[in-house]
Amino acid sequence: MIDCGKGVRLERGVRCTLGDGVTLVSDHYYPSVESAGAGPWPTLLMRQPYGRDIASTVVYAHPVWFARQGYHVVIQDVRGRGDSEGEFYPFRNEGRDGAETIAWLMRHPACNGRIGMYGFSYQGSTQLLAAAENPEGLVCIAPHMTAADLYHGWFYHQGALRLASTLGWGIQMLREDARRLGLRAASDRLEAAWANVRAQAGFVPYAQHPAIADAELPSYVRDWIAHRWPDDKGESYWSELDISTHLDKIRVPALHISGWFDTYLEGSVAGFAALRKQAGSEFARENQYLLAGPWVHIPWGDRVGDMNLGPAANFDTDALLLRWFNHWLKDSGEFTAEPRVRHFALGANEWHTAEEWPADAPLTLYLHSEGNANSRKGDGVLSDELPSSSEPRDVFVYDPEVSVLAPGGPQSLSGPFDQAVLEMGNNLLVYSTAPAVIARHIFGQPRVTLYAATSAAHADLAAKLVRVTAAGRAEFISIGIARSDWLFRDSGYRADEVRRWEFTLEPTSVVIAAGESLRLEIASSAFPLYDRNPSSDVRPQDADNWNWRRSTQQIVHTSEYPSALHLPVVGAVAW
Repeated sequence: MIDCGKGVRLERGVRCTLGDGVTLVSDHYYPSVESAGAGPWPTLLMRQPYGRDIASTVVYAHPVWFARQGYHVVIQDVRGRGDSEGEFYPFRNEGRDGAETIAWLMRHPACNGRIGMYGFSYQGSTQLLAAAENPEGLVCIAPHMTAADLYHGWFYHQGALRLASTLGWGIQMLREDARRLGLRAASDRLEAAWANVRAQAGFVPYAQHPAIADAELPSYVRDWIAHRWPDDKGESYWSELDISTHLDKIRVPALHISGWFDTYLEGSVAGFAALRKQAGSEFARENQYLLAGPWVHIPWGDRVGDMNLGPAANFDTDALLLRWFNHWLKDSGEFTAEPRVRHFALGANEWHTAEEWPADAPLTLYLHSEGNANSRKGDGVLSDELPSSSEPRDVFVYDPEVSVLAPGGPQSLSGPFDQAVLEMGNNLLVYSTAPAVIARHIFGQPRVTLYAATSAAHADLAAKLVRVTAAGRAEFISIGIARSDWLFRDSGYRADEVRRWEFTLEPTSVVIAAGESLRLEIASSAFPLYDRNPSSDVRPQDADNWNWRRSTQQIVHTSEYPSALHLPVVGAVAW
């Protein structure tokens, strides 16, 4: 035992042998006998692939802190990572391994039979997958910044691959695989790529990136890229990895945390909303909670991108987590008064509460122009008036080689960055409202209806929501993208034919103050956040500049084809 001060003790390298003979290794932190009694105690479990000594302390208090609060804390290396045996294939074994670990902990002398799980990102998915096994002793979970539906919430957004995060995380994971397998040349390639990981999305064709294409390495990154369709196309790859098709097997309360600028934002919020409706018991459905903060994946605080979001953004998530576990594992009752949803309203930079996640988007703003909405210098307008029958079309050219960049550029990807420079290009359309007369609070998931024709049969449309301050700062709020191959996968898509593109943007909460405007940008890329559409028959992952084709996009806004932005607003629905 290692003394951690104040009576907390650490036992390293505790071994758990699973039913298939694989041994998993964990570190155990025991609370002070003087302050928490002789035990046994309630147990907190985190299962992670990054090294159990780290224990997600990039965002959480150290396990010693939780042990000081009277918890037996267990941090386990998942199969094939750290000191644990076996082969690592992300997500594939976490349900069974998690359930077996919980059964083992139920027999551990330090565990009193009441177990909670916590962790963010991959550690969040290990909780959902274990909970779907319905193991005895698991009382509650706290999955943060993760996804129950891996295809829609983690890897793909309406048919477009989340390129930078998928490739970056894949390179990160493969580094340890290469070391464990003794593949020095592969390891050197991965380390070189990891040293400038954001730049790797620029390699084409990205499926042949030398850091991931080595046949001696595990295939999971190549598999993510190859399986471009959700399971409604007859595949079962994704549903075999996640719980999206059997949410009814989860029967425990869950505290979800998401970030408005996190790459897994939609997956996290959608997981909360889905479990509110589909969890396997009324008790579980009634005890799903969501905290939606103004954060990126790492860290969680008041600085996001180039903005200071004020002191309220420094929310004490550790204190919230402690109240959550005290409530369910110690019967303290201290979570009883918590709101179902607590969300940070950007712009106002303050917290709001709600009893349900918004279900609709009651405010519709229509696109207007005189045919020159290109760039913020153009004549694009958003208003609640229906367009006339004679409004001219807006036209822009998409060139994969000169893509519109992600909201934070190639390095930062997302955050409340000023979009004013990006909006100077004629390769996107910009539509703005008049300054608001009174404040408007947008809370929920915006969506767009765009009537568009593209000169290529393979095309993307991206929609970006922007808050324009009285000083002229064009602050990114939310984005969505849809790929024609995905959106029209049942009906087919043809070039130069006006079709109705209807798709969602990622959820948000933002206050547009009096004197501020709301802006909608329309483009055909947001690189490297999403992969580029080559506008040709070549699959995006196999395309390079030899296969890239330019395409011309037309956005139609007339009384017959009323292109529009649909907003979930709180209160009055007029602009």
